[in-house]
Amino acid sequence: MACERILGIPFFTGSVEEAVAETWRGGLVVAPSGPNLANELRNVPDYRRAVENADVALTDSAVMVAVYRAATGKSVPRHSGLKFLEAILADPALKEPGAAFWVMPTEEEGRRIADWLQAQGFPVDEGNTYVAPFYGGYPIKDEELLRRLKSAKPGMVFLNLAGGKQEVLGAWLRERLDPCPGIVCTGAAVAFLAGTQAKIPVWADRSGLGWLMRCLYEPKKFIPRYWSALPLIGMVWGASRRGLRD
Repeated sequence: MACERILGIPFFTGSVEEAVAETWRGGLVVAPSGPNLANELRNVPDYRRAVENADVALTDSAVMVAVYRAATGKSVPRHSGLKFLEAILADPALKEPGAAFWVMPTEEEGRRIADWLQAQGFPVDEGNTYVAPFYGGYPIKDEELLRRLKSAKPGMVFLNLAGGKQEVLGAWLRERLDPCPGIVCTGAAVAFLAGTQAKIPVWADRSGLGWLMRCLYEPKKFIPRYWSALPLIGMVWGASRRGLRD
């Protein structure tokens, strides 16, 4: 599997179609955002372990990709979590009963996402959905979710939760599910599609401007969040330049 190591993480550099195929083989798929890379990667060992050991790590952060190219001259494809989710949801196999299991962030948002999924032809009911509790600190585990997944045996699990938490939970589940389904950590991407969060046009996502859409939609929440990601520029530049010298 083609990868490029950035900040210690082996980021996937193949096509989106290849990433989808890898996911169907089972394992953990993550799409680390700029804020998570700038903050949790440095400060939360459980998060670092989860993303470093993921089976597929997507290049979601446009800033990371641009700075890495400037520092090294190497061009890596950017695959956002939203682009990946759109690709995997296009697979008709997911519309088979029992194929997918959806972990929702809240009951209210979960209902709206479920309504959207059902309108797209995905079978969604009490048997394949789960509203996650509030995961306060680290480590993160959820015995009830694990029990439900062992019973349902889906081919794909979608953790539609906050970045920084979903990856750690996904890594914990991967260690305990055999065979392991594809565990997809694309966070709010399904909420963008369902319209429960900022609607991100295709052009904005492909141009790396999804962060701007979120800031315009909910400035009090997202402007501080993305401001906190500014250290990522120095992190990627410094690590990449050191890598060239080594």
